[in-house]
Amino acid sequence: MASHSDTLVVFFGATAGANGGKLGSDEREIILLVWQIVDLHEKKVGKLHKCFVKPDTLELTDQCKEETGLTLEDIVDAEPLDKVLEQIQQSVSSEVKRLGRSSYTLLVNGPHVIRQALHPEASKKNLVLPECFFSFVDLRKEFLKCCPNASSVPKLTLSSMLDYVGLPAESEQMIGVREANSMVQLTLCILDEPYNHKFYCAETVNSKFDSGTCSKTEPVDSETVIRARGLPWQSSDQDIARFFKGLNIAKGGVALCLNAQGRRNGEALVRFINAEHRDLALERHKHHMGSRYIEVYKATGEEFLKIAGGTSNEVAQFLSKENQVIIRMRGLPFTATTQEVLSFLGPESPVTDGAEGLLFVKYPDGRPTGDAFVLFSCEEYAQNALKKHKQILGKRYIELFRSTAAEVQQVLNRYMSTPLISTLPPSPIVPLPVLSTPPFLPTASSTRDCVRLRGLPYTAGIEDILEFMGEHTVDIKTHGVHMVLNQQSRPSGDAFIQMKSPDKAFLVAQKCHKKTMKDRYVEVFQCSTEEMSIVLMGGTLNRSGLSPPPCKLPCLSPPTAYAAFPTSPAILSEAALYQPPLLAAPRGPQTAVHSPAHALAYYPPQPHLYMNMNMNYTAYYPSPPVSPSTVGYFAAPPGAMAAAVAAQAHPVAAPAHPAAAAASSILPQPGALVRMQGLPYNTGVKDILSFFQGYQYGPDEYSSLVQMNEQARSLIQPKEWLCL
Repeated sequence: MASHSDTLVVFFGATAGANGGKLGSDEREIILLVWQIVDLHEKKVGKLHKCFVKPDTLELTDQCKEETGLTLEDIVDAEPLDKVLEQIQQSVSSEVKRLGRSSYTLLVNGPHVIRQALHPEASKKNLVLPECFFSFVDLRKEFLKCCPNASSVPKLTLSSMLDYVGLPAESEQMIGVREANSMVQLTLCILDEPYNHKFYCAETVNSKFDSGTCSKTEPVDSETVIRARGLPWQSSDQDIARFFKGLNIAKGGVALCLNAQGRRNGEALVRFINAEHRDLALERHKHHMGSRYIEVYKATGEEFLKIAGGTSNEVAQFLSKENQVIIRMRGLPFTATTQEVLSFLGPESPVTDGAEGLLFVKYPDGRPTGDAFVLFSCEEYAQNALKKHKQILGKRYIELFRSTAAEVQQVLNRYMSTPLISTLPPSPIVPLPVLSTPPFLPTASSTRDCVRLRGLPYTAGIEDILEFMGEHTVDIKTHGVHMVLNQQSRPSGDAFIQMKSPDKAFLVAQKCHKKTMKDRYVEVFQCSTEEMSIVLMGGTLNRSGLSPPPCKLPCLSPPTAYAAFPTSPAILSEAALYQPPLLAAPRGPQTAVHSPAHALAYYPPQPHLYMNMNMNYTAYYPSPPVSPSTVGYFAAPPGAMAAAVAAQAHPVAAPAHPAAAAASSILPQPGALVRMQGLPYNTGVKDILSFFQGYQYGPDEYSSLVQMNEQARSLIQPKEWLCL
């Protein structure tokens, strides 16, 4: 607001706790307001007004009593804050009108009384402040414009400024009156010769937070960013902006942080318009949002861009509509269409611009993640949509909650942008011959060009590992970062990294061993892909060397090449199946009875693929919140397919059971059917295979297990993906 005001209103306040430069730092309420009008044209001073304010909590700290000289008797019969502010506005307006002036601006000694005391308290009490309290002039900044050499004064106070211009200090002892008289003297002094100062520009307080997008290439000053921790998980960017009420947040400057599963972790990065507002925000450390106290720390511009920065034009176009309320939908069926989502939301919560106000989140290969963002033009429509939280769409319940522009950017970055080192496997739906040797798997070798990271924090992701390795990141092979998950598909604390050479792996093991990641030290060992496989089977690897895994079952098969199933290329080229995880024990080599020209190995003949089912080895990143966290490898073909292939390759007289005959033509001995009772309700195929570790399964038996597992899943919580 350009201050061409006719008058200035000298304004002072005190709280029931800390005052002066610490005003508002302890969340104490305002108990005293003092104001006095200065006519800029006539250079005259109006009557001084002093008013006590009754706080909700009638308690004064010892520091307040000592600094102000006030007691509870002074404020017990006073009016509450909203009444006092209304009286101030009416009194100032009427006095300005009597002087024949048309406008006025508040004059304060430092921004604390407006930014750190008045606005935060009004926000907590849901008070609507008059417009005059959204702009002010800071006397100290105006004084420095007139007397730039005064910046050498260690602490610019009212007394030091009066002394600098040669004015006597105020002898008044009453709190508020002393400060107001000093500010009036200084104002009249800089209005006269030799300064002839003009009050042109006033600072403003943003009445609302404006959401927006941030580009990865946009420069962000690290002196303007803070990190807030301990936020309620359901808090939105508007809630965070309300916590920092009185301070100006940059457009789109609130970025809610997400964990590795795509869910909010109670942290946010906030970017302010300048360093002064950032410093004031740091003074709100451990202030309360409801019943929770919020921790506030310094952060960097790089951290903010990592969370909020984006490069997607689709996101920028989606968020180009300003003043929209954003809702995130999570858990959508993968087959859900735009029309189905719009029908689910219903006519009581119309989406802005229909289909254009709906953004589905997808993987780089176009597969849906189950997430979507929706724009609503007003709060009422958004509230109606939130009422559908956990209602059913198709066969799945849908989660709905408030979101932000920065969260849209962050989620899209996770799923659509290319990471520093690509770790995404190819699409799971592809022709079988292409996946006979998955390109993202390391080839078994005794060359020690890998390193094992042990003891990682469970929240660590790919980016944390890259940051941990520092300058050695450039020596990692493409698709060379492999996370290890446990049986519950959760991080196990292990990871394997493929380096470009054994020398690079040795250097990393020497430099990074027991280096700290998120307050935990991480052990780094050099190894080979063969040793990696043994560790995944249950062996150990440390500085003392490699120990083989324990072998408790006498029937454990040795890691040998896998059987080749003869088939016709014409049939396999049309097959596109999701990849179930690897069998617990590999099938022994079988006798090929058909032409090798048509043979296709469903498993590549590599011993390192012999893995324990308790360890889910994957390079899939990032893990979506409601999607499987791994994509496995092709197992034996279903019995029906094997039978059809065998029948086509070798037509014979139809037996009593064609599928059985086909199976017998592939396997030396037919399989046997076993019934299991007393299984835990959460048992999956993985657990059954682990239970029978060391025994062989025929293709038909394995296919039956898959089918039974899928039928059980459909009764409990249907999924659109196959995760065994």
